[in-house]
Amino acid sequence: MKRRDVLRGALAAGLAGPGLAALTTTRNDIDAALAADHTNPDLSYWENTAERYGYGYHGQAPADVLADLSEEVAALKPLLLVPRTDRDRTTLSHVTGRMTGMIAIVLHDLGQHREAHRWFATAARAAERSGDPLLHSWVLGREAMVPLNYGAPQAAAQLAEKARHLAGNKPSAAAVLAAAVASRAYAIGGHRDQALEAVTAVEKLADQLSPQQHADTWFGYPMQKHHVHMSQALTLLGETGRAYEAQRAALELSRAPSLMTRALIAIDEASCRVHDGDREAAVGIVTQAYGGLPAAYRTGLTRTRALALYRALPADTPGRTQLADALAS
Repeated sequence: MKRRDVLRGALAAGLAGPGLAALTTTRNDIDAALAADHTNPDLSYWENTAERYGYGYHGQAPADVLADLSEEVAALKPLLLVPRTDRDRTTLSHVTGRMTGMIAIVLHDLGQHREAHRWFATAARAAERSGDPLLHSWVLGREAMVPLNYGAPQAAAQLAEKARHLAGNKPSAAAVLAAAVASRAYAIGGHRDQALEAVTAVEKLADQLSPQQHADTWFGYPMQKHHVHMSQALTLLGETGRAYEAQRAALELSRAPSLMTRALIAIDEASCRVHDGDREAAVGIVTQAYGGLPAAYRTGLTRTRALALYRALPADTPGRTQLADALAS
């Protein structure tokens, strides 16, 4: 518990110095352990742990979740060095892929895209060793969101297409996620036809998922997440009517959307308003959404999106100064 509190404090201070060094050490140890050929006994605790964390933030600050996940993965590391059967090796690799993948997701959300890539590489290695192509596809699909959200849409599209290939043609949460990320990457890159093709694929696959595949976890593809992805893709494509519908649906499907989700949807709405010529309303929406976030959430992805919209607005846009103040705070 003391180690977790120290790590939590270091991570909350900005993912610099000791906090990031501890994360790097843990990741390197996991990589080394995955390269070994040993075994592990009872894994039910770790399967349950991976499932529990898969339900997301649940109102917790990302830095707090990262500290908890890092502690769990550090405890998981020694188990990778114990001799194990082929079946246990497969199970442990699967759990490791999920746990390290979730760390990568939180790092991405916190704006630590380089470190996120490193953790996704570890997760992909574990997923490959598990022999589960859908887990491997999920890891690559989630990793594609890093370059997608931080200025490299071509790299994102390439990763998303690899994920689509691994997932195959059968409906699965991983397949829909990969197609959704591809649609956004193509839209950002200006490849309208490919983006629309991917949107069509997403909508077709999403309708065929089972209730289990629609589970509201980081590993499922809930309809709220679907509408969030479609909001972004359609916003980027200038399909504002369909984008507004996706935004409304995303909010209606959850009684309490996460702070980050609500902010990102609001920023999409503001971008649609800019496209439709109502820049003043757009500034008001994004200023309220971003400025109203707790300090722990005004970083990473929300800041990147809000800043991109701010920079796209002409200098004489009414209210732009207030948005600048919110970003500066």
